[in-house]
Amino acid sequence: MAFQPIVDIARGSVFAHEALVRPLGAGDAHEVLSRITDDNRYAFDQACRVKAITLAARLGMRSLLNINFLPNAVYQPAACIRSTLEAATRSGMPLEQIVFEVTEDERSRDAAHLRAIFTEYKRHGMRTAIDDFGAGHSGLNLLAQFQPDIIKIDMALTRNIHTDRVRRVITHTIVQMCEQLDITVIAEGIESLEEALCLRELGITLQQGYYYARPAREALPPVSAQALRAVHAQFEEHLLRQAAS
Repeated sequence: MAFQPIVDIARGSVFAHEALVRPLGAGDAHEVLSRITDDNRYAFDQACRVKAITLAARLGMRSLLNINFLPNAVYQPAACIRSTLEAATRSGMPLEQIVFEVTEDERSRDAAHLRAIFTEYKRHGMRTAIDDFGAGHSGLNLLAQFQPDIIKIDMALTRNIHTDRVRRVITHTIVQMCEQLDITVIAEGIESLEEALCLRELGITLQQGYYYARPAREALPPVSAQALRAVHAQFEEHLLRQAAS
């Protein structure tokens, strides 16, 4: 597992760490994910959950822990959550610290099945998130059926958002919608000061991307203090300009 921080730029602190699967040795997540089949999907999903929780606890993680899961690997929500609960108990990790992410493009068996999974996780005090929001075509339909605690806006919208009025309008609308639904918004894939500042001006203070820190294998990477200072300084200037105009 590798971990990448999700930064609260308003407070200058780490809000969460996302657990990202990696192969042994060199390589990226695609190398692992491409080998998932119907025969090993359940075992893979369960192993990732346990590994993420166990390693996060060993590293002394105090932030939220975001874990990606495969809804089609969950044949029965109450039964399939047992290993997660056992791992959290053994590791001493509070269930309220765990966030389960499902990607917008993940094809579940049916809407009722995914709703049952979300309901079961929330029953135990865990949070839920829709990942890669805006990357596919089912985002609003998914949001209409399931109101998660968090949505993560995909880099398809955040990349070069400072140069694209359409992306800014869409993202602004998502932020307003989530405020009405009491859903926390995270922006993914931030790679530049300009993207970070634009998203901050749109009201998104929770951000994740290479601009702040790259994923680190078996470790919690430090967040770039320089990146945080730059965003804070530029945003303060933005507020002063607004006040003067």
